[in-house]
Amino acid sequence: MSSESPNKRLDDGVIFGIGNPLLDISAEVPLSFLEGYNLKANDAILAGEQHKDLNETLLRDYPNHQFVAGGSTQNTMRAATWILQQPGVCVYMGCVGQDKYNQLLNDAATKAGLTLSYQIYHDPEGHVQTGTCAVLITGNNRSLVANLGAANCFTIDHLDDPKSQELIEKAKLFYTAGFFYTVCPDAVMRLCEHADKNNKLFCTNLSAPFICEIFGDRLMKAMPYVDYLFGNETEARSFAKHQLKLDTIDVKEIAKALSELPKKNAQRPRVVVITQGADPTVLAIAGKNTEEFLVKKPLDIVDTNGAGDSFVGGFLAYLALSKSHAEAVQAGAYCAFECIQQSGCTYPDKPNFDPATFIV
Repeated sequence: MSSESPNKRLDDGVIFGIGNPLLDISAEVPLSFLEGYNLKANDAILAGEQHKDLNETLLRDYPNHQFVAGGSTQNTMRAATWILQQPGVCVYMGCVGQDKYNQLLNDAATKAGLTLSYQIYHDPEGHVQTGTCAVLITGNNRSLVANLGAANCFTIDHLDDPKSQELIEKAKLFYTAGFFYTVCPDAVMRLCEHADKNNKLFCTNLSAPFICEIFGDRLMKAMPYVDYLFGNETEARSFAKHQLKLDTIDVKEIAKALSELPKKNAQRPRVVVITQGADPTVLAIAGKNTEEFLVKKPLDIVDTNGAGDSFVGGFLAYLALSKSHAEAVQAGAYCAFECIQQSGCTYPDKPNFDPATFIV
């Protein structure tokens, strides 16, 4: 890949993400708050009946709460926008409800520089709300309570909207996290086929062991179209075991095997990128070339939530700039490096990234 000027400005809407939008509502709370809702520190659960008033309690009783545009793919789009410092370069699509959380999420995502294409789910009963995730901070610990809500209601019809069509036509690089395969796999395949037909890039993520195990067949259906595949070591091992039936936990071997899966456009070799926390990141290209990249560790880790999403955002940003894979890995590592030093999936006001000095 040729290297462009680091100051190159990309066209608006070049990077297109589709996923499950969530409004993160983050607040510092006492342990008694967790106990009142039968929650544990550092837990991550789906909201149940006993949590139905949790968000409203946060908004009412904890005035220092913060709103962040969350959900895996939306996090990635924010990270890419942040490192590029170019509002409008990333488009994000997903489904939200017709409620106040929709407006709060819209405001947070717009402030982060995203161009939004939310499908609005109209629930006549008024029960299905915009997806939320309560982020409850107790000291250095956090408990996550997610309610996917309207994020589960995306339909392929939204892709047929003339405004959506315009955004899809303009985009050069498509990305979705594995979580969206549980919602609307037909929309994923539509974007796969568009990317293939128009010689654009399609990128995706393994995202979670349960996705690899339970919804792996949907990932496998998209795989012939995948130009860039991301994941971490746990997800890669789960996918290898359940979908490839490989008898190995060696991440380099698994990355190589994933890169060698059949590909529709053989002219563009598949690139597989597997992160391993503080251990080296593995990059494999069509089974012919496998590299490892060391990871720079910060002195203080505040919160690892969103680190993987942030890595992908930095990588995709530098991929869109036509940078080398080594620089894209470094950009991804830098976004993750900054993210884990913040509370929640957030970043400093401005990036300070220089591939020449940010050695990983």
